[in-house]
Amino acid sequence: MRRAISTCLVIAAALPLAWPAQGADRYRLERAEGGFVRMDTETGKMSFCETGSGGLICTDVASETSADAGRIAALESRVAELEERLAELDGGEAAHALPSDQEFEQTMTLMERFLRRFMGIVKEFETEAEQEPAPDRT
Repeated sequence: MRRAISTCLVIAAALPLAWPAQGADRYRLERAEGGFVRMDTETGKMSFCETGSGGLICTDVASETSADAGRIAALESRVAELEERLAELDGGEAAHALPSDQEFEQTMTLMERFLRRFMGIVKEFETEAEQEPAPDRT
């Protein structure tokens, strides 16, 4: 008789866990060593639950996502700043504007100096090649 009563009490205690109420899909219970793990499917928050004299007693478990929330917020802010800077560089008028006359003249002066120097080196090689004696072919 005692066994039947204790079995009925266990079933009655477990009935609220097995019988889904409206909105019960929000939480999931999984057996764990020494109790249950309860997960809130909307927020991802986890709790460890133990059976006690008053029913289930649940304590929150610190998750990595809550510990890293500050880092995630900082990274999101940094990404937003970088995207703004990239938009300024890509879409700014200065990126597509033609160079001024002064910038154009500076560039042409540098190109002219480069080409004159390069042609001077080429002429030096040509004169060295002419001055070297021809190899003996005998």
